[in-house]
Parts: sequence; C-alpha cells; structure tokens
Amino acid sequence: MGLSEYQGFLGAAYLWVKAAHVTFVIFWIAGLFIVPRYYVHHQAATPGSAEDRAWIEREDKARTIILNPAMLIVWVLGLMLAIHLNLFGTPWFLAKLFLVLILTAYQGWIGSYGRKLANGHRELDDKKLRLMNEVPGIITALIVVLVIVRPF
Repeated sequence: MGLSEYQGFLGAAYLWVKAAHVTFVIFWIAGLFIVPRYYVHHQAATPGSAEDRAWIEREDKARTIILNPAMLIVWVLGLMLAIHLNLFGTPWFLAKLFLVLILTAYQGWIGSYGRKLANGHRELDDKKLRLMNEVPGIITALIVVLVIVRPF
C-alpha cells in the first residue's frame, strides 16, 4: 500500500474501513443469495398455512437482521472509501457504482416480492424465480473483476 492511501480523510483508519466494507459486502451478498432461495421454497407452501407463516418469519428476519443493515453499512463505508481515494472520476469505479445500484434495486425487488408472497400472491413461476436467484452472483462477479482487474 502506498503512502498516499493514508493521506485521505480516513488516515490510518483506511485499512480498518476497507476491511469492514469487505466484511459487510460478504454479509450483504450472502443475504442476497439466501432470501431469494427462501422464496423458491416459500412459493411452494400453501398461502395461510403454518409453513407459509414460518417462511414469512424467516424471510423477514433475514431482510431485517442481515440484508438491510449490511446494505446500509456497505453503502456508508464504500462511499467513505471512494471519497478517501477520490474515485468518483475513475471509469472502473463508476461502473462498479452502477452495479451496486443494480444490487440495491434488486434488494428492493426482494422486499417487494417477499411482501407479495406474504399476502399469498405467487406472481413468478419457479423457473423465473430461480433465474432471479442468479442475479446477485453474476453482478458480484462483475464487481470483483472491476475492483481487482480495473479493466478501464
């Protein structure tokens, strides 16, 4: 690490903030993987059944305990790092930021679809729901390439 990375507003805390950012990214992505998988199983439950209520509770806990806090922390720490390193003019970072916005929108969709399932609506068939489950993995892979390779 070069000396210049210690000279932004984070100073010596830079590596701690970076480590926390990566940790909460892992938590966020784990939540983005598990909740849609829950939906695949939940969708098979009969609306109003005990199994349906159990899935609703599991999904709500995953969203409120893992997904929402992790996403907020990722955003705060990520923006701190971007400001610290003055990344807003770099193309690879702007592409990464766009993909993070897509993941954030995807999380919004997750919340919306969870509310629909809780109300007994099954709008997607299993195949489409399973395909939606692949979105965070693909986007995460693209983000990792942008951060590590910095192709542009």
